[in-house]
Amino acid sequence: MKIVKTIPELQKARKELQGSVGFVPTMGALHHGHVSLIQKSLNENEHTIVSIFVNPTQFLAHEDLSKYPRKPEADIKICELAGIAILFMPDVDTMYCPLEPTLLAPSSKAYILEGFSRPGHFDGVLRVVLKLFNLTKPTRAYFGKKDAQQLYLIQNMVKTLFLDLEIIPCEIIREDDGLALSSRNVYLNHEQRKQALLLSKSLKIATRCVMAGGRDVEPIKAEMLSTLSSLHVEYVEILNRDFDTLSSIEIGNSIILVCAKVGTTRLIDNLWI
Repeated sequence: MKIVKTIPELQKARKELQGSVGFVPTMGALHHGHVSLIQKSLNENEHTIVSIFVNPTQFLAHEDLSKYPRKPEADIKICELAGIAILFMPDVDTMYCPLEPTLLAPSSKAYILEGFSRPGHFDGVLRVVLKLFNLTKPTRAYFGKKDAQQLYLIQNMVKTLFLDLEIIPCEIIREDDGLALSSRNVYLNHEQRKQALLLSKSLKIATRCVMAGGRDVEPIKAEMLSTLSSLHVEYVEILNRDFDTLSSIEIGNSIILVCAKVGTTRLIDNLWI
């Protein structure tokens, strides 16, 4: 495994790779969810590149950029044991210049849900992901379904900017008790950790409603909100996979999304049906 931190180092290392290249962009603090993406890339490509970069442009002024968990030594060991080809670990000055064009996510899709409470967040996501795609030139890039809105917007960017790569959506990885893995889970104390299970519990209740034949969106949302009543809920939505509003669930083309704060920690989860 080569660890590179500058653009010239990355470009040189990338030119040495022959055959298919999988790419897994991360912000570090790697957990089993990230490892599942890396493993899928390793299984489907001749080489795999992982990036670790806590991207400042996707954080709002009041958010946890400075406190975002950073575990570089552990991350390096995880990537080394996995057997990836290149680990790219740039700093902010490497990735951003004083004068550069910006990229704006389509407002109708980027200023709802996550983008409603975090305006401009997806502009920063697309900006850094496009830079990373240009640098790594992957055959395929791997993203988790937990960040469903991000996944949709990245797929849309690849399609509309005619980028020559394939986006591979990857399943949500959970703890044994159902909690979706997230780097932000480290912020939860013991009691909050138990409260966080209400997110996955609400999705299980929605699943039971659908399996029982329920298709009307509003009653299912009401059941979920009742389950989440002890938390500060930011949204519960049921949309199609193009993030358009639904009145009736379409099996095979719907996503149930939930976001709530547990203490001061903002958590998201979803169910693809």
